[in-house]
Amino acid sequence: MIRGKDLYEILGVPRNATQEEIRRAYLNLARKYHPDKTGGDKEAEEKLKEINAAYDILKNPEKRAMYDKYGTVDGQPFGGAGGAYTGDFGGFRGGFAEGFGEGFESPFDDLFEMIFGTGTRRTGRRTTAQRGSDVETTLTISLKEAATGTKKRIRYTCKETCPECNGSGSAPGSRPEVCPQCGGTGQVRTTHGFFTVSRTCPQCRGAGKYISRPCPRCAGEGRVMTTREKEINIPPGVDSGTQLRSVGDGEPGIGGGPPGDLYINLRVREHPLFERKGDDLFCEVPITLSQAILGATIRVPTLIDGEIDLNIPEGTQSGDLLRKKSLGMPKLNGRGRGDLYYRIVVEMPVKLSKHQQDLLRELDDLATSKNYPRHWKFRELKNQNFD
Repeated sequence: MIRGKDLYEILGVPRNATQEEIRRAYLNLARKYHPDKTGGDKEAEEKLKEINAAYDILKNPEKRAMYDKYGTVDGQPFGGAGGAYTGDFGGFRGGFAEGFGEGFESPFDDLFEMIFGTGTRRTGRRTTAQRGSDVETTLTISLKEAATGTKKRIRYTCKETCPECNGSGSAPGSRPEVCPQCGGTGQVRTTHGFFTVSRTCPQCRGAGKYISRPCPRCAGEGRVMTTREKEINIPPGVDSGTQLRSVGDGEPGIGGGPPGDLYINLRVREHPLFERKGDDLFCEVPITLSQAILGATIRVPTLIDGEIDLNIPEGTQSGDLLRKKSLGMPKLNGRGRGDLYYRIVVEMPVKLSKHQQDLLRELDDLATSKNYPRHWKFRELKNQNFD
């Protein structure tokens, strides 16, 4: 079904993708090609089979490592990098064996061990230690908090070790029992002539043990959902989309594996006065007609530095930008700050009295081309013949 195809391409992930990234990609694709959404489309059904087959291999760290090295799992070749000789006879033996499936043993095992002392014969139960899953949550902060940095206490839900069974999955007073099918090895073996093929035990799934009396609180999973609290340090300069990582605060590992991490996705609220563009801030400042004509000094706000004086030059136009250096957002790397720009808007007077209107008409009558250079230039151009 997927012979000759690259498993990573099927799931749409890079070769260095984490197990969590692979899991998310699989879930997204599985939802996309689910029969309930595709209406029983045959191509979608085949695509879903490919997705399931690829994920079945890449979700298993051992199978994934085998595929990455040899391009094969259980003797089935797939697209991707095959195993090249590296000068390591132990690797050659392992590659030769794993081409026939997990737990393969050949008649040459003892010979390799006697000559090279590799001691690579695989016996006993596989390790089942797995890293805990990562957890994501979203935190919303203000623009000022993003500029100054802050501490926030967050609440998030995740799984943790069941306090009733201490993670064993067994009911109080009982314990996991040795799997009767594999005898605790986690593997079942089948001999074919000179070869012995070892497969994961279907009853205990490789754990070597099974739970006869599941814990009533966690239903045998060994973990339960809980709500945690964590204080997060937010550095100055963060923006929407910034992701903070808290190591070890994800879900607990399985079988002695390390815990996952907590990822906090930040969202910064919009500010009523300031607009952020990168590390720069923009603030719209309305001024009067007389202030624009004559010039003025006005008081304006900053985000975190209080009020400052802003000099409005004579003849300022709407849309002009006046810059204040290093009064913008702190840079996330801690090196300096962006700039603060004030965008000027000349507000036209409305609801004028007759006296005010007369004064403006008198001012207009006294105006010359020096007062309105663009206006007079336009008057000259519109009277020219451009044919």
